[in-house]
Amino acid sequence: MSATTVSTTTSGDSVAVHPRRWAAAVVMMVAALMDLIDVTIVNVALPSIGHGLGASESALQWTVSAYLLGFAATLIVAGRLGDRYGRKALFLAGTAGFGLASLACGIAQTPGQLIAARAVQGVTAAVLMPQVLGSFHALFQGKERGKVFGMYGAVAGFASAVGLLLGGVLTDADLFGLGWRSIFLVNVPVAVVTLVAAVVLVPSTRERSAARPPVLGSLVLAAGLVAIVLPLVQGREHGWPLWGWLLLGGGVLAVTGLAARGSVLPGRTFRVPAFSYGLAVQLLFALGMQGFFLVFAIWLQGEQGYAPLEAGLLMVAFSAGGFLTAPAADPLAARFGRFVPVAGAVLMAVGYGWVWYAMSAAAPVHTGAWPLVPGLVVAGAGLGFLVVPLVTIVLSSVPGETAGGASGVFSTAQQFGGALGAAAIGTAYFADLSVSAAMPWVVATYAAAALLSLRLPRGGAAAS
Repeated sequence: MSATTVSTTTSGDSVAVHPRRWAAAVVMMVAALMDLIDVTIVNVALPSIGHGLGASESALQWTVSAYLLGFAATLIVAGRLGDRYGRKALFLAGTAGFGLASLACGIAQTPGQLIAARAVQGVTAAVLMPQVLGSFHALFQGKERGKVFGMYGAVAGFASAVGLLLGGVLTDADLFGLGWRSIFLVNVPVAVVTLVAAVVLVPSTRERSAARPPVLGSLVLAAGLVAIVLPLVQGREHGWPLWGWLLLGGGVLAVTGLAARGSVLPGRTFRVPAFSYGLAVQLLFALGMQGFFLVFAIWLQGEQGYAPLEAGLLMVAFSAGGFLTAPAADPLAARFGRFVPVAGAVLMAVGYGWVWYAMSAAAPVHTGAWPLVPGLVVAGAGLGFLVVPLVTIVLSSVPGETAGGASGVFSTAQQFGGALGAAAIGTAYFADLSVSAAMPWVVATYAAAALLSLRLPRGGAAAS
């Protein structure tokens, strides 16, 4: 086992260079890939999960939302724990926990067991993920740092497409009669191999001046996020009772209070207009995308008779659109600033509008893929223009000493937005199993994101 410990200064500059840093980076990227794939791999398998476990509509929504909520609620405190006490220990714990939670998902016998295991999956993914980027920052310097972050970006970029394809392949293949369970069980051997390799190859790194993690505040954040999503998922089944509205209001007040206090959510950054508007855009992006993919997967397989593999292959058209525009997004944003994410949000609204029209015009039986593909490609192209430059434009507007906390909040907004989308847009669809009830909300989400993007800085970076 490597006994090397790399500490970093407050500026993040390494004081030691680990000889096996590239091997460590590969190991950590494999672990990160498990999480990144798991975000999309479940979407294709949702109808099969519903049939296999006799899951209700709300249980299917929770299968998506529980993972994202667990991730969102844990991400900020997990990052700070790794900075203060050592990233390797948190990475190992997160990887082991993710493997065990995946096993629990794969052997779940009831919807409740699956939802609970998915929540634990999200928590453990949030424990391991910040350690990956934090370790990269500590282990690499100069051009190497840019190279390793570029590699990570490429892995993250194709993970969604891999997840969609793998979900369809594994569910359709029905390996050993496991069906949808194999999408979770495949993580177990990957986690074991990664864990063993990490013990040997990954050094321990930490931040010398890291502050004490706000554990109590993080628990309040978790409760607040759950309080917002819970009535959106369960409210329809119970006739939208008063307790749901009270819970929703309490959740909003809890999260707002944490932002104002600044103990968990860095309050100073919310006073920077570019950050606040960018955070809203990020949340809307994730809300619309997760809501759409939940509805689209169930519509394709439940109403159109697509096999899981066919549905996964069709959804890859969306990822293909993103691959077309992502390489050009940052250079264009450096020149045109906010108008690039504005154009991205407009393209996503137009693309999803196209898909909505094709879905509405489809026959009651299996429809061809080609009427749907152009809209998916256009929406995916918009994703490349919206998401890729958004992080740079927004995070460059906050003071350097708050950049780490702001980045954590930005990622949390994405995960929570996804949970909110699966809850809200899924509920609109399940109300009468009508795409006409759900898709207008998807399109409106990106229209709103385009308008909010107009409030981002004019240039590619904002002044601090």
